[in-house]
Amino acid sequence: MDEEYDVIVLGTGLTECILSGIMSVNGKKVLHMDRNPYYGGESSSITPLEELYKRFQLLEGPPESMGRGRDWNVDLIPKFLMANGQLVKMLLYTEVTRYLDFKVVEGSFVYKGGKIYKVPSTETEALASNLMGMFEKRRFRKFLVFVANFDENDPKTFEGVDPQTTSMRDVYRKFDLGQDVIDFTGHALALYRTDDYLDQPCLETVNRIKLYSESLARYGKSPYLYPLYGLGELPQGFARLSAIYGGTYMLNKPVDDIIMENGKVVGVKSEGEGRGLLVPSQVARCKQLICDPSYIPDRVRKAGQVIRIICILSHPIKNTNDANSCQIIIPQNQVNRKSDIYVCMISYAHNVAAQGKYIAIASTTVETTDPEKEVEPALELLEPIDQKFVAISDLYEPIDDGCESQVFCSCSYDATTHFETTCNDIKDIYKRMAGTAFDFENMKRKQNDVFGEAEQ
Repeated sequence: MDEEYDVIVLGTGLTECILSGIMSVNGKKVLHMDRNPYYGGESSSITPLEELYKRFQLLEGPPESMGRGRDWNVDLIPKFLMANGQLVKMLLYTEVTRYLDFKVVEGSFVYKGGKIYKVPSTETEALASNLMGMFEKRRFRKFLVFVANFDENDPKTFEGVDPQTTSMRDVYRKFDLGQDVIDFTGHALALYRTDDYLDQPCLETVNRIKLYSESLARYGKSPYLYPLYGLGELPQGFARLSAIYGGTYMLNKPVDDIIMENGKVVGVKSEGEGRGLLVPSQVARCKQLICDPSYIPDRVRKAGQVIRIICILSHPIKNTNDANSCQIIIPQNQVNRKSDIYVCMISYAHNVAAQGKYIAIASTTVETTDPEKEVEPALELLEPIDQKFVAISDLYEPIDDGCESQVFCSCSYDATTHFETTCNDIKDIYKRMAGTAFDFENMKRKQNDVFGEAEQ
């Protein structure tokens, strides 16, 4: 502990673990601490099931019918990985994939007029889908062809659209798409949570739809992947990468103070190794610090709230063709809200629940003083529910960019259904720390590194 490090990381959430992995691969000396006795911070998977009941103050514990407690790994934050997205790229470049196994999520569904419909994943499905009428389908197909051919570096593909100035609303108008199709495209394909994007330049939306289509093209059933044994495996995989490259890990290590000199971070103070014994505090010195908002409450501001309701079911969700994993998006327009409601469902097939059990997590951005009522449309789709665990979390963001103090704080995990925003945060923090833009090449394992593992 009494040493000098390049970077100290506080908290083992996914953002922190990926950054500590990258810093270690890039030859920095890293110390990574967490006050909790487990990995993952806010983004951990809770096991055994008894632990989840305790965490939510359900003192009676799980009934016999829930099976063995240790068969459960329940995510606190529900997200999937886009098959062609940035997190998968990070996993591949760092070869953390060798510590994890993934399954393709079986389907994506969208809510319309009180019913759920499969988001078409092939042209045949699109033609057979009840989501839109015959003429709509033709116009929609034209729009998708435009998106697929679109290349921001080749003006010949623009078809009169200026990616920097034409709004998405105008692009929809150009292809004469109706309101239902617009809802479905913006929320189930581009995965926006609100309709604010309609009046922004269309480039980002076009790229988001491309990401969806390319992710879908990789495995065919849906664009999403999910790791066996739960999302808690992800931070652990990157922590292992950091350790291979000489990173030092300390769990169950309380942080007493972040030491500043002349407005800059110089170290972290933690009480001695023996908790409860009279051991003098130790100081680890550093040049830069990365942490989650819980470690620096005076340097973050509240940016909203998310409600997440974890539901244990003994059945697949109705009208999903008995899928053992799926996603349901309830576009805000369908339920008179500003932001979408999401359901992520996984099951025993992913080694996260006892045999025959399913975990569905409904989540959304809080808009009223009665958050539970806000997710009711999602819960109705899940009935009957064996057990509910309700969590309302504050979202925090740093009040400054950290360049002055060299204290770099991550943002809380938002209500989106995938990890793209988390990866943007990681790239942004990296850029502020290193002074150069993030490049995936920086994540590649060094072939002849002294810590490199022998090929498995």
